[in-house]
Amino acid sequence: MLRLLHIEFIKLWNNKSSKFLIICYFGLLTSIALFASIKFEIGFFKFHLADSGVFNFPYIWHFNTFIAALLKLFLAIIIVSMVANEYSNKTLKQNLIDGLSKKEFILSKFLTILALSFISTIFIFLISLILGFSFSDYNILDAIFKDLEYLVAYFVKLTGFFSFCLFIGILIKRSAFALGFLFMWFLAVEFLPYMYLWSHYSKKLADTIYSFFPLGSMWNLIAQPFTRLNAIKSIAKQVGEDVTYDYIVHWHEIIIVLIWTAIFIFLSHYLLRKRDL
Repeated sequence: MLRLLHIEFIKLWNNKSSKFLIICYFGLLTSIALFASIKFEIGFFKFHLADSGVFNFPYIWHFNTFIAALLKLFLAIIIVSMVANEYSNKTLKQNLIDGLSKKEFILSKFLTILALSFISTIFIFLISLILGFSFSDYNILDAIFKDLEYLVAYFVKLTGFFSFCLFIGILIKRSAFALGFLFMWFLAVEFLPYMYLWSHYSKKLADTIYSFFPLGSMWNLIAQPFTRLNAIKSIAKQVGEDVTYDYIVHWHEIIIVLIWTAIFIFLSHYLLRKRDL
């Protein structure tokens, strides 16, 4: 397994586009720390983001994983391009000629997905610790290590999404078309049907059905964290709005994403096994 993973990382690092996207991705994750320096001063109104509570333990685990998950498209491009390059550069066929089985090929890609997801999770963990110790009002152990399940949800979310991208990359074989297919899937298969169910039936029914779709189940893993802030709650209370949400990471939602991950890896192997290369 280490041999397969080593081969994939050599391919990624020797590809200028992939190297650039990886650096940009982790650079953007690091830029979360810049939020701490955001200040607004307009007359008597002063706002300092670090004072708003977003970097308090344990809230920071929720906030940072949600924000970081929005940036996953950078690595998704890498996953799709990684597969497309195997076809365009004929390296897939050469690897199979050299003795690499199709099962090992898919395994090498999946190991890369796991490695990138794990590295990203550790990166967010370290950034959150640094920001939390720097700005949190609560530094007791119970607060620091509470809600770490958001990191688990983040890892599962990235793994599931990248597995979906791997399947699309093998299905389409062209990175630009594969990313276009991903967008069309979101729009035509998940978003528009969701809006139809919401408008014609109920939001509860739409949410229930949407939670079993690939992208929908991944989105549900980490709920939006903004309405947990006291400032948002106060504003909502003043205008008579209820902003109470279910912020818990549910294990059945993790299981749904893991099932989709297994399906995408199986389908990727099935396509590769049936396809004449």
